[in-house]
Amino acid sequence: MISGPIGVFDSGYGGLTILRDLIKVLPAYGYLYLGDNARAPYGQRSFNTIFQYTLESVKWLFNQNCPLVILACNTASAKALKNIQQLILPHLAPDRRVLGVIRPTSEVIGNYTKTQSIGILATTGTVNSGSYDIEIKHFFPDLHLYQQACPLWVPMVENNDFDHAGGNYFVEKYVAQLFAQSSEIDTVLLACTHYPLLVDKIKAVCPQDTTVLSQGPFVANSLVTYLERHPEMERRLTKNHKVEFYTTDAEIDFDNHASLYFGSQIFAKHTELEHE
Repeated sequence: MISGPIGVFDSGYGGLTILRDLIKVLPAYGYLYLGDNARAPYGQRSFNTIFQYTLESVKWLFNQNCPLVILACNTASAKALKNIQQLILPHLAPDRRVLGVIRPTSEVIGNYTKTQSIGILATTGTVNSGSYDIEIKHFFPDLHLYQQACPLWVPMVENNDFDHAGGNYFVEKYVAQLFAQSSEIDTVLLACTHYPLLVDKIKAVCPQDTTVLSQGPFVANSLVTYLERHPEMERRLTKNHKVEFYTTDAEIDFDNHASLYFGSQIFAKHTELEHE
């Protein structure tokens, strides 16, 4: 059986917010982060393109001996995870596992609302997939769900171009469109791993007493439970406190942007993915 680090994948930088929480809760393990920055953002790409890009990234992490991969990207989780789990893994790597960020969030999100009305801020791809509506209804069938696509937020965040009047305008625009759907919304989920960098701006334009939630803690706590339920996988994970970072784009650009998401300076290596 292959042993190695936990693989964490995102289309760009956003997954670093998930990685940060994983390390906080599970610091003993080794981690290998891959950002497909050269092809980011994924949010408005087609289903087939997102699936292909995600599969190439998962295969790369498998080739680095990762027994377990976390898709720390809502768009990839929404449009690629199910097919990878059901169609690819049984043949390609039956002893490996790939997990996403949508289910861990859906399992608990209903515990935070008093009005049974939740707003979802996400990429166009995630909203159009309907994944949150399907998953949340499994666990909280009586919830009312309102979704708002925010197509300009990821490019703003990826380019560190949100801390000015124009950035404020687009944050306020999408939040207003969400609450125009229902005044009953009392809980808002940031259903993109890039959005925690906008959390203060989002809170500032939400109605008073709105609960705004990021996914990192949900995903980290869910992984703790998963490893407790699957000791056979837990034993295969390297426990060396080592964290490595790779990007499909320029290392210097990645390093300069990544500290905003990760909270400390990092040094990435460049890699190329094998295209199908």
